[in-house]
Amino acid sequence: MAAPVVAAALAVTAAVAGCTVRPDSEPPWTGATDDARNAGPGPGSPAPPSATTPPPAATPAPSEPAPEPSPSRRPPTASSSPSPSPSSPPPKVLWSPGDEGRDVREIQARLRQIAWLHEGPTGVYDRATEEAVKGFQDKRGLPPTGRMDSASWKRLLDMTGEPGRWDLYLMGGQPPGPPDPRCLSGRVLCVDKTTRTLRWMVDGRTVSHMAVRFGSVATPTREGEFHVYWKSRHHVSTLYDSPMPYAMFFSGGQAVHYSEDFAARGYAGASHGCVNVRDERLVAELFASVREGDKVVVHR
Repeated sequence: MAAPVVAAALAVTAAVAGCTVRPDSEPPWTGATDDARNAGPGPGSPAPPSATTPPPAATPAPSEPAPEPSPSRRPPTASSSPSPSPSSPPPKVLWSPGDEGRDVREIQARLRQIAWLHEGPTGVYDRATEEAVKGFQDKRGLPPTGRMDSASWKRLLDMTGEPGRWDLYLMGGQPPGPPDPRCLSGRVLCVDKTTRTLRWMVDGRTVSHMAVRFGSVATPTREGEFHVYWKSRHHVSTLYDSPMPYAMFFSGGQAVHYSEDFAARGYAGASHGCVNVRDERLVAELFASVREGDKVVVHR
């Protein structure tokens, strides 16, 4: 029968066409020799007429191997002259320590999602951010440089979700919005509940701004126009027995002051009606500039 020959021919055709054999199957004639494939009919099969059968081609005897080419004409091997492979360029550095801005906030917010960073976002590529990036890179077999390069950024994007506005400004406060018209003249502490910021303004010019936090639903921060009536550098609340350093009182017991709780927990907490500031350096500078009698505007 010609079935073995046809199968062998199909196998050769498949190999030429680029087909592959599944790992769990064997190719036709695995282990068979050329002699086995070219063997004559088996027992009981009619022999073909000898007159029309061409004589078999002579095959070289095993003891007479084909002569090898001389060394000068030996064909080159794959390992004789390897061609150098071009090395991949290092990934591009996108952000590094000292950078600031919204993009840095996104890096920090995404690192917070996967628990590599527990501070911020602050918008400043500081030492804590550098160490978080370095740990993230090292965990994933990337060069632990502490700089956010293109390869690290792609991996971080794959592992995290798009941060919302709350995530981006959880700790650092949002950019201040347009000042209330009442803030455009004189010396004013202009407090915006919508953007959660405080502007220190003199004659319509913003001298500084900072993130702030307000009271809860049960103890809301009062809105309106007030004046600073008392300053107390080392104040302690007699009602709540809690420190209120750099306090600038403007309405009853409500004041602008530094809050350790705000610095530690961000907007996860709330005040008892005061305007909390988380940046002690900024509030210290503000305390030194503000005078009793200066205007305070709390608005939305």
